Amino acid sequence: MENKEVVNYLLAHNDLKIIQRKDMFNFSLDTVLLSQFCTINKDVRNIVDFGTNNAAIPLLLSKRTPKKIIGIEIQEEAVDLAKRNVQMNDLEEQIEIIHGDIQEVVKNLPKAQLIVCNPPFFKVGEDSNLNESEYLTIARHEVKIDLEGIISSAAYLLDNKGRFAIVHRPDRMIDILNLMQKYDIEPKRIRFVYPKMNRESHVLLVEGMYKGKKGIKIEPPLYAHNDDGSYSNEVRKMFGEKIDE
Repeated sequence: MENKEVVNYLLAHNDLKIIQRKDMFNFSLDTVLLSQFCTINKDVRNIVDFGTNNAAIPLLLSKRTPKKIIGIEIQEEAVDLAKRNVQMNDLEEQIEIIHGDIQEVVKNLPKAQLIVCNPPFFKVGEDSNLNESEYLTIARHEVKIDLEGIISSAAYLLDNKGRFAIVHRPDRMIDILNLMQKYDIEPKRIRFVYPKMNRESHVLLVEGMYKGKKGIKIEPPLYAHNDDGSYSNEVRKMFGEKIDE
């Protein structure tokens, strides 16, 4: 099967490029939303991206912070793409890509103050696209790791008061909040994303704090598109566009 690689500018960042493959997971709006939603404060020294795939999130985070970023990825072909993306953007000093199972890799890493994850959304047996490639099946379905595996691994790796941010589907919100509390990650921020006004939410952003105090903030809604289907100004800013308002 022909696997054509394409090199694109990463959104409106004309100083960042990314190699992608048609048969593998390509970064999406979820990737961008998570990279902008997570809290990066002065206490952050190490950031870890669980399931980094082709390193889109570390590349986007490098626009927000000079801090060390580690991307963990289980699929060898995705690791190859991720490493080449890091090299192509001259970010080897900041971003490290590790090949392996998240639950094993975390045992050998220094404590992190921020962990981000754009996880597989679908439970095993749930259909997303029956004709997709094996790479996409692993990226989209909880084949290699499930939500509990991700959240328990985050709790293991986080420093006290470290943050864990995840993007998911709203119908998994209760699972996410319950599992976070089970592993002592207190949910602190939630933001619902809507395709446009007067539509049901299709994306959920949640951030929690390891051993944090109780108290959660529901942030204002984010509308991805205007009525005419164009991206909203808030999303275009996330893409790195300069918006005159």
